[in-house]
Amino acid sequence: MKITLTSIFSAFLLLSCNFSNSPEIRKADSSAVEQPGMKTKDLSNYSTAYFASGCFWCVEGVYEATKGVEEVVSGYSGGTEKNPTYQLVSSGRSRHAEVVKVYYDSTVVSYETLLKVFFNSHNPTTVDSQGPDTGPQYRSMIFYQNEVEKDLANNYIKQLLNDKVYPKIVTEVVPLEVFYEAEIYHQDFEKNNPNNSYVRGVSKPRIEKYKQNNPDLIKK
Repeated sequence: MKITLTSIFSAFLLLSCNFSNSPEIRKADSSAVEQPGMKTKDLSNYSTAYFASGCFWCVEGVYEATKGVEEVVSGYSGGTEKNPTYQLVSSGRSRHAEVVKVYYDSTVVSYETLLKVFFNSHNPTTVDSQGPDTGPQYRSMIFYQNEVEKDLANNYIKQLLNDKVYPKIVTEVVPLEVFYEAEIYHQDFEKNNPNNSYVRGVSKPRIEKYKQNNPDLIKK
């Protein structure tokens, strides 16, 4: 069977997080334009942490499966544009990454454990890419809010390198400056769009792999 470059490119797009022309995304986008943010529960008593490790549809699902995590919000950070849109971030021009804000109960799960989740659920050795997705919006980043988080993140990376878990780690450890919540249709995207081609082909396998490799971290 002859496989054309066009067919290969089309297959790649169908399994790309920024394939904004898919019917599922078009439909969700047009219905969400006038809606406010969807996370309305009181989360004021929870601690927060911020991570970027590829498409936030996947990362949100990973953390929401983790014990002690109450809520996860998808958004953008690390760039220069104010109030960025998904289309702008997907272009790579804003330098923002796709980021998740994790609300967690620190009496159940520690920040160090969230770092373990981070490194156990993506490849921290690839520059500006994760799985089928490429571009600065998919780079590996830890956003710290204080010196304690900064030291924990840097020490965790040093330990992984000392233990030769990875030959190198390109994860950026940077201060959190601002977090912009993503459009409503991105929130809980993996859960709300089980038949989306990217969700079936990339998100679900990534989340299931994390669950299988870390059974002690998974919610009952």
